[in-house]
Amino acid sequence: MIGEPRHKFYGNTISEHILEVASELPVDAVGMWQIVPGARRGFDLEGDALTDYVHRCIAELLSRGAVPVFGGGSDGPHDWIVQRQYGSRPEEIVENVVREWLANGAQNEDPGGLWFALPQYAWTPPS
Repeated sequence: MIGEPRHKFYGNTISEHILEVASELPVDAVGMWQIVPGARRGFDLEGDALTDYVHRCIAELLSRGAVPVFGGGSDGPHDWIVQRQYGSRPEEIVENVVREWLANGAQNEDPGGLWFALPQYAWTPPS
């Protein structure tokens, strides 16, 4: 997109940065704790611009096959556990995740919160 802000440290545009964030998926899950503060620090985003970035970033993660997950804990048998409460369709998941984040004050999340992982790295509990 022409005229997009550039990352203060890396120089890439918002659109380029979102693609790079999603490119992490084959290596590791991507957490809300990375998405939100990364946008604030790297692009000085707040308000509607921050919400749009979060929405776009989650949509890109889902388009690459990611699913919402929580960590399984250090003593559990699973690294990532799929969270079905956000829905099953990508648009539904994006809207529910963003709605929850906004309802919680649009805060920087912590690493114990919601992440996005490729399904092959996550356990899906039985229905």
